[in-house]
Amino acid sequence: MERRKGRKGLKDKEVGDDDRWLWLVHKGIAASFLCIAVFALLVRVAVSLHPYSGAGNPPKYGDFEAQRHWMEITLNLPVKEWYRNSTSNNISYWGLDYPPLTAYQSYFHGLFLRFFHPESVSLFTSRGHESYLGKLLMRWTVLSSDALVFFPAVFYFVLAYHSGRPSGQKTHIAWHIAMILLNPCLMLIDHGHFQYNCISLGLTVGAVAAVLSNKELVACSLFSLALNHKQMTAYFAPAFFSHLLGKCLRRRNPVLEVSKLGLVVLGTFALVWWPYLHSMEAFSRVDLKKVLESQTLEFSLFVP
Repeated sequence: MERRKGRKGLKDKEVGDDDRWLWLVHKGIAASFLCIAVFALLVRVAVSLHPYSGAGNPPKYGDFEAQRHWMEITLNLPVKEWYRNSTSNNISYWGLDYPPLTAYQSYFHGLFLRFFHPESVSLFTSRGHESYLGKLLMRWTVLSSDALVFFPAVFYFVLAYHSGRPSGQKTHIAWHIAMILLNPCLMLIDHGHFQYNCISLGLTVGAVAAVLSNKELVACSLFSLALNHKQMTAYFAPAFFSHLLGKCLRRRNPVLEVSKLGLVVLGTFALVWWPYLHSMEAFSRVDLKKVLESQTLEFSLFVP
């Protein structure tokens, strides 16, 4: 019996080392993940059927209106004007206060809304727009973001975390998946209150999975993208920085290893901020004070 058990453990280890996807099928986790993911999506849909905070409450209508307004701004104004206070972009009314990756996300979601319901993102006239179709499309953008970013990141994380642990039982792995995908805080904030935290958290989870897979450059790129989506992700920065720096210092050429990570981080930031970096005039138009004030407010929510 012990001999048979030992062979099984060895087999799991070999599969995990050679081919994680084969390990996933061997463990039967793919079906479990699919079932839990479908259930998690249904719970999100159920949450989204209820009103969001600020619904029908002028003049600002809550975070739903903030996200919709950002789609309106990014669709109808040039990129240089997205963060600038002007007659077309009143920063005091839900001005963009997140980094550019959020703005790009708003732009692409805005294209989706404009295709099906142009009135919901028209400049000026769509302020406070709360039609049934508009709300349905907005809810769909959050749900699709969850399914396309957060869910695959969790899948990658579970694959990276458990494939190196041959003793892990299928039920334990399934519970791990369920605990992450059915996190009530994320579901209530994103699908009830109305946010897109699933994107920044998905990128962060993907970065953790990349670290577990010894893909430090991928981890740096993903976490840099997370920082450029929501600055609240900076709360995780000390953990990433210290862990990756420690790994670099233990290698044969630590200076080279640190330099590679630094170049990836700088390159990712430069790519995201490029529309504002090609000239000092464009960069000066970004209302950094607004972004920093938003970060200070969010930090105060977590620190007594």
